[in-house]
Amino acid sequence: MKKLTNLLANINSIQIIGNDDILISNIQFDSRKVTEKNTLYVAQKGTQVDGHQFIDKAIAQGATAIVCEALPENMNKNCTYIQVKNAATALGELASAFYDFPSKKITLVGITGTNGKTTTVTLLYRLFMNLGYPTGLISTIVNKINNIEVPAIHTTPDALALNQLLNEMVKAGCEFCFMEVSSHAVVQQRIAGVHFAGGIFSNITHDHLDFHHTFANYIKAKQQFFKMLPNTAFALTNIDDKNGKVMVQSTKAKVYTYSLRTGASFKGKIIDNSFEGLTCEFNGTEVYLKLCGKFNAYNLLAIYGTALLLGLKEDEVLLALSKLEGADGRFQVLRDHRNRTFIVDYAHTPDALKNALSTIKDIIQNSAEVITVVGCGGDRDALKRSIMAETACALSNKVILTSDNPRTEDPHKILADMEAGIPVAFKQRALTIENRREAIKTACHLLPDNGVLIVAGKGHETYQEINGVRHHFDDVEEIGNNI
Repeated sequence: MKKLTNLLANINSIQIIGNDDILISNIQFDSRKVTEKNTLYVAQKGTQVDGHQFIDKAIAQGATAIVCEALPENMNKNCTYIQVKNAATALGELASAFYDFPSKKITLVGITGTNGKTTTVTLLYRLFMNLGYPTGLISTIVNKINNIEVPAIHTTPDALALNQLLNEMVKAGCEFCFMEVSSHAVVQQRIAGVHFAGGIFSNITHDHLDFHHTFANYIKAKQQFFKMLPNTAFALTNIDDKNGKVMVQSTKAKVYTYSLRTGASFKGKIIDNSFEGLTCEFNGTEVYLKLCGKFNAYNLLAIYGTALLLGLKEDEVLLALSKLEGADGRFQVLRDHRNRTFIVDYAHTPDALKNALSTIKDIIQNSAEVITVVGCGGDRDALKRSIMAETACALSNKVILTSDNPRTEDPHKILADMEAGIPVAFKQRALTIENRREAIKTACHLLPDNGVLIVAGKGHETYQEINGVRHHFDDVEEIGNNI
């Protein structure tokens, strides 16, 4: 139980009507989850539903305090009302206070960017755990408290779930936590009230325009994360990305840089790149890495820089880096007896697909055939569909367009959007097979000895979402069934 007046200490309220010297046992922003007395209900204006419509329902179910942007016409005399400018921001501050500010009791580092977030946080988590530090992980794939898995629902949890999770980490003795920070989460104030010890910027390319509408808005959302970092934090940015400096231009944090091209706080160089791994130089010291590809060289360089900024010794960091395995579904390599290479990758943006295919091309040097199986998700940014197909054709010998997670969209409509990106000269080398299982089976059948097949888009996912239902589907499994 917390005193309401204490929870409101960091809230910029417009006015408080009623008694703020009451005890609060629970905070909820979904009226359906108000199930006990002394609950504080936060009425948010969401993209689909306005929580203000359910204030009376929340009170009937036990809410004794209401945070809202607009006061209801008929107020309950037994309830306290706190009017605020932004309920989503207030929720973050309230959740942080309710759980005794857990983000200030753990060294929390967030990473934002279009590609590489999951790989980077996962490998940071593994590196710190391998070195004996109790560590938490908040990622697209899974959340972890030391070795205990907690299912992940969103890339970044809502403010309540996030603070509860961080509190559990603190209670479990975690010293560090590495967290993906999505642009959606920034805009929706899911990280309001959260204290970060550091922030990492990986890159930014065309994505999520269904939500942000313009690329400028997308950049602004990413920038906002760095603007909220305190002056005690670090901001580590990839200056090889043309927006790398833009991201941190308004931050109060101490700025550090990483690069494979130019002088930087953390300078990397690729010496050798193969399907077996990378040999790199990081700040002049050679290191062998089990991951392959230029994009992974960036991820690992960011990890190296972050670990050093968090006070670890360089020699132990480099040794630990050399032992790290890749994250599931992130350029995951399988081989068969015919010397064929099969790659499962989460690449679901044009840039991520280009990176994955360019890595393959760099390694094989045109010595083998490349087949790409790729689809695009439904109910998402439709503008990238034709670009995805065009990218696949530009860097492959054959392409099979297929279904990804159509969600509530007609998969044939999605595929038609993709087909528009196939160059006329490539059409005889492109197939459209809507059934993803059949598409992978066909690709495996067509792949010659020494060839390379990449199945892109779903990566770690073990389901296919069709009309709101998730059916079991695993790209790695499907490849295994056909080799």
